[in-house]
Parts: sequence; structure tokens; C-alpha cells
Amino acid sequence: MATVIAVCISEEKGTPKHEVPEIHLKPGHGIVGDAHAGNWHRQVSLLGTESVEPLRAVLSDIPVGAFAENILTEGLTLYTLPVGTRLRIGGVLLEVTQIGKECHAHCAIRRQVGDCVMPREGIFAVVLEEGVVRPGDPVTVLPVSP
Repeated sequence: MATVIAVCISEEKGTPKHEVPEIHLKPGHGIVGDAHAGNWHRQVSLLGTESVEPLRAVLSDIPVGAFAENILTEGLTLYTLPVGTRLRIGGVLLEVTQIGKECHAHCAIRRQVGDCVMPREGIFAVVLEEGVVRPGDPVTVLPVSP
């Protein structure tokens, strides 16, 4: 079963995300208190530990949130999910809207390790149902909407 390992926010764009005990998600907004919240298609960013671990072999102290992920998961290959997939995470319902993104040229992880996984393996979603997500919450993949 897939689970949430950590949840992170950043109060300002362009700053690293930091781990918090929980995040509150709202439809049409995203994560309360996160600088990337808003009415757009990338309200929430998710990344799997399976994507981070190979880079930890090169730089062992990569902190949670280093790739600007809001939700770090384990047990699910997120980037293989098609756009439109719905995820139930705790009581929240998300819909995947984008796989990967363009990486900033000045990405600190890319400079240190020579690679950044977010452009290939990070996913983005919008919030469909409000709720709270905490580490340890289960992640359930629901069927793609027709």
C-alpha cells in the first residue's frame, strides 16, 4: 500500500519547501499557506521516494522538500499514472493534471548531484475535495475519469 512519507510547504516562491506536520487542501486553491496555491493546474506537487533514493546515493543528506514537492509518497510509481488519475490521500481527493515540469536552470539539487527528478518524475494535481493530509496517510489510486 502506498503512503505519505512527508508533507511540505514554502511560504514564498523560489524558496525550498520545508516539512510540516500536516497540510490543509482546498478545491480551487490548493494547499493553505503554500506559495504555489491558486486557481491553476499545479496546485499540489507530488514525488515518490522511489524517485529520490537514487540521488541520495550521490548526496545522502537531500532534505524532504528539496525538489519542491508538497507530498512525498512511498509505494507508488507516481510518474506512471496518466493525467486524469484520481488519488485519495487521507480524506482528500486529487486529480493528476501534469507529469513532470520544466526545471529551473539554477536548481540547487541539479548543481550538486548533476540531476533533478522533478522534471521527469514529479506529478501535479488539483484538489477536488477538501481535507487534511498527514504523514502516514494512505494513498489510493482511483480509476481515471471518462
